[in-house]
Amino acid sequence: MSWVRARLGQAAGERGSALVEFVFIAIVVFVPLVYIVAGFSAVQRGVFASTAAAREDGRAMGTAPDPATGAARAAVAARLAVEDQSVDATDVRLAYAPAGAGCDAAGSYAPTLTPGEEFSVCVTVTVRIPLLPEFIDANTATGQFLVERDRYVDG
Repeated sequence: MSWVRARLGQAAGERGSALVEFVFIAIVVFVPLVYIVAGFSAVQRGVFASTAAAREDGRAMGTAPDPATGAARAAVAARLAVEDQSVDATDVRLAYAPAGAGCDAAGSYAPTLTPGEEFSVCVTVTVRIPLLPEFIDANTATGQFLVERDRYVDG
């Protein structure tokens, strides 16, 4: 067996070096790769949470009999939709905008829930990237849902 090693050029001092090289490559390549995948997963989870929360908030608000009941239902629906994606519900902002306006104009509008009213629901979720400090919260995902109240409602 030693003649095979000598023939292949492997000296006795190089035994076990493949394991060291593999561990070095694993640390240099795989650890950052896993971190990147975890970061993208956190961002995607935030996008899903904001979109689902906007949709559920809009459905709850759009089917409510009055604005006060609608706001209470919408807050619960949005919280449940965000928690379903394992996002902290304290990092969620709900706002409403008139139809045709984007989420940039959201915040000053309050739906009246009159028959035929159209408005947008904007939900912004702060996305936390793993292993980054808490004060770095510039990563946000915003979901928007257009609500169209039925023109023919009882009441």
